[in-house]
Formats: sequence, C-alpha cells, structure tokens
Amino acid sequence: MITTVLIDGQPSAGAIPVTDSAVVRGDGCFEVLRSYRGDPFAVREHLDRLQRSAAQLQIPLPPRIDIERWVRTVARELGDGAVRVLVTRGAGIPGVGDSPRVIVFGHTWDPPPSPGRLLPVTAPWHAAGVPWDLAGAKALSYAPNMSAGRRARDSGFDDALLVTPEETILEGPTFSVAWVVGEALETPGLDLGILDSITRRFVLEDARRLGIEVSEGAWDLSRLEQATEFMAVSTIREVQPVVRVGIIEFDEGPVTKRLAQAFSERLA
Repeated sequence: MITTVLIDGQPSAGAIPVTDSAVVRGDGCFEVLRSYRGDPFAVREHLDRLQRSAAQLQIPLPPRIDIERWVRTVARELGDGAVRVLVTRGAGIPGVGDSPRVIVFGHTWDPPPSPGRLLPVTAPWHAAGVPWDLAGAKALSYAPNMSAGRRARDSGFDDALLVTPEETILEGPTFSVAWVVGEALETPGLDLGILDSITRRFVLEDARRLGIEVSEGAWDLSRLEQATEFMAVSTIREVQPVVRVGIIEFDEGPVTKRLAQAFSERLA
C-alpha cells in the first residue's frame, strides 16, 4: 500500500519533473518515520534532524508546522508502516526555475526477518570522522550504501556492516549497530561521521536508565571477537538481534532482549 502523495502539502499523482535535483543529482535530504496505528513516532526528533540536514544542504524548508501536519495526515491514512519525507532542491539543471519541494508519502514496510546476519563491507566513500560539509546529514545519495547491501545479500547474508579500509566499525547501510562486551554496550561514536540515528539515541538512553554501561568510540572489527551479542537498530528494525557478522557468531542474548523490551515500552 502507498498512500496519497503530498507535494508541498497538495495531493499529487506522485510525479515530479525529470529536471528535479532528486532525479538529476540525488541532491536533497530525507527522513523516514514509523507510523503505528496512524500515529507517527518521534516526530519532533525526526523533524529536528530534517531541519539540520536541509540547513547543511542550504535548502530552505516551508514552516515546520506544515511539514508536521503533512506527516500526520499521511500517517493517519497509512496506519502501520513507514512515512517518508523527501526534500529536493528543485531544479537540477540550469535554466529551470523550480523551487525546493517537500514530498510526503507513506507505504507498508515490514521489518526484515530476525535475527540478522551481516557481511562486513569496506566503505571507502564514508568520511569516517573526516570533517566535511554534509557530515551527519541524511542526504538522498544512498547509492553506495545500497550497493553494499546488495553485495552482502549476493554473498548469502541479510545486509552489510560498513567498515573503513582499516576495518574500523561504522554502521549499516540504513541502520546503526551496537554490541555487548562483558556487561557493557559498545557502539561507534558519532564523531566517526555515522548518522545520528533517532533509534540509536533512544536505545542508548534506555541502556543507561537500565544501568547498562554504555561506551561510544572507535573499534576495529576484531573487537567483535570479544562480543557476546550484536544488534542492529533503526526506525524499521527497532532493536534487531544479529547472530552473525562475517564468520563471527553471536547469541540472542539478555542485553538485546532487555533493550528491545524497553524500546517496545517506549513505543507503547
């Protein structure tokens, strides 16, 4: 199911010009929110990040209250699923005067089967902590990430785990990751240039509230040889146990279960 498509708040057949920057250059930003029974989760946090991304890309946005109204309208029509907000620069070629666009629509999207299995894939396109203009922005240009996921699936895995050429752990193509060593939860730090995931943020808050030690930093892939649990977290996955990363296997352990339960309670 795909809902009515709203372009700048107006119902549309879902068409944008071929000259749009999203088509020509992949120049824009986006957010994906989860809708539960027609109620979008964490709207404030997602729209905060959308505003930051648009500011980094120097794309003006309409009033935030309008975007939120469009999101809630689409979520009510959708019920359960994903609500997408796409911001484009407008014209992507010289001589065409299109202004920026905000596209909002929803669609059904079931979480991937759990538990997951990830293949480490080198991500030379990832800044990995080197400062640049779009560090942390949720930009439309996800082609390298999607390619990594296809490589993983072609190799018999469910998705990829992105690592630097030096094998520093980063994130998944569309999700954040964390693992358990001893009784502590470890996760790549935001200073590596990974996305400031809304779900990751909530999971770390829940972990600290539950008395679980949390450590954010930079770890080599070999660190996982000491881990007993591994998890992928995102808007769609929520808290998903991972039982294999490359040749390393993990249990669906108690920390992952506690954090999944805490996140379910947060949603409720």
